Amino acid sequence: MYKKEFDYYIYIDFSENLIGYNIIEKSKIRELIPRISKLKHYKTLKHKSEYLNSMKKLFKRNNIGSYLVKAKILNMRENIILFSEVLDFIKKHSSCIIFISVDDFQFRSFKKLIGVLDENNTEVVKESKLQKGTTEYRMSLIIDTQLNIVRRKE
Repeated sequence: MYKKEFDYYIYIDFSENLIGYNIIEKSKIRELIPRISKLKHYKTLKHKSEYLNSMKKLFKRNNIGSYLVKAKILNMRENIILFSEVLDFIKKHSSCIIFISVDDFQFRSFKKLIGVLDENNTEVVKESKLQKGTTEYRMSLIIDTQLNIVRRKE
């Protein structure tokens, strides 16, 4: 879908009162994709509880966390902390080309913040614009699943 080769992929998503992000390095994608092939978009599922139980085991068994450069889940009220961490990462990696997928609900706010950096090496897209089946879409399901697992615990 995207013509550019990105060095890092950042996914920002929210679920009810939680917001989170994952940062994935390009070199880890080839190994990661087969390990997340069973991930589905949570909203489309019928048996949500069973799915989350099975995905929690899958994350542990396949050690998905080890493929993430950085990951964090916070309460929605702390979204500015989360955004600032992502902006710091972008600033520190200013010579890298970065793909960022942001939940539609947070897109406008984040787009304004990223404008402050004046980054030409970043491509920011709404989560809803990701095409099903693409690598970018499949990787976005990681944070979606993580948020739902944490939310269900609470």
